[in-house]
Amino acid sequence: MPTVKASECVACGACSDVCPQDAILIEDVAVILGDKCVDCGACIDECPACAIVE
Repeated sequence: MPTVKASECVACGACSDVCPQDAILIEDVAVILGDKCVDCGACIDECPACAIVE
């Protein structure tokens, strides 16, 4: 499952917009909901800050 590097996340919402499972909430940083995430990697590819890693 992808993880968010909080120190690099700018909470832009790009990952949330592209997530097909609505598994990402945007708070101070992106939060990936493990019970919804299907590990597709779309958020990793979309993050402009490279803050989401496998």
